[in-house]
Amino acid sequence: MTVTPGTLVLAGTPIGDIEDAPPRLAQELATADVIAAEDTRRLRRLTQALGVQPAGRVVSYFEGNESARTPELVEALAGGARVLLVTDAGMPSVSDPGFRLVAAAVEKEIRVTAVPGPSAVLTAVALSGLPVDRFCFEGFLPRKAGERLSRLREVGEERRTMVFFEAPHRLAASLAAMSEVFGATRRAAVCRELTKTYEEVRRGPLGELAEWAAEGVRGEITVVVEGVGERAAGEPDAAELVRRVRAREEAGERRKEAIAAVAAEAGLPKREVFDAVVAAKNADGSG
Repeated sequence: MTVTPGTLVLAGTPIGDIEDAPPRLAQELATADVIAAEDTRRLRRLTQALGVQPAGRVVSYFEGNESARTPELVEALAGGARVLLVTDAGMPSVSDPGFRLVAAAVEKEIRVTAVPGPSAVLTAVALSGLPVDRFCFEGFLPRKAGERLSRLREVGEERRTMVFFEAPHRLAASLAAMSEVFGATRRAAVCRELTKTYEEVRRGPLGELAEWAAEGVRGEITVVVEGVGERAAGEPDAAELVRRVRAREEAGERRKEAIAAVAAEAGLPKREVFDAVVAAKNADGSG
């Protein structure tokens, strides 16, 4: 007898306020054959808050066992089970477990659907006050300082609004690195504890936000950063940038410090000023 494959359901869960739970979530929790949860203890608190008693089997599915447990869940799906995947907050697979399972299910031609729910990414973008017509999600930055700078330089010329997740104890360092790479005057917003009791959205230039974060910040953090816009009226062109750097060098500053200072003044990435200086050097042969 041919067995009809089941369905994988990705369910968004509240990122803060439990009342944000989508109505379908309670129904799916109550009727799923298998519930794969990032944290079974949080799942228990969620079901109690929603007044739901799961009828299906509950298994853990987190970063540490994601690879090993995926085949087991795919086997259940192939056997006709309805598998519900939930993470601690937000939508599964968005910087949370889920991608491997979705990819494996798609490869086996198993139906994948979703219960749309709260998203820290979309909520932060909407609240940031920055352009939302085009944006990109960059997830978490690397923990190591050198790798963090390299990643930021990769998106230094990104024109879309950028969204990052960050741990509170690394926020100050990340904002300082963003200020260095993107320019201290680049607009940004730090969204903290979204939809929770102590929700806060701090908006301002990256340089000011870095100074604020240096005092210590707590909670779940999402950072939204403005992309590179068209050169504003009055913004210095390449020739003016080179002139400013040379003026500082003539006053005794080292080239590296001069470039950094000019970039900060203009609100531009240091790479842009550096490239202008190198291009001018190649053009006129000056040192």
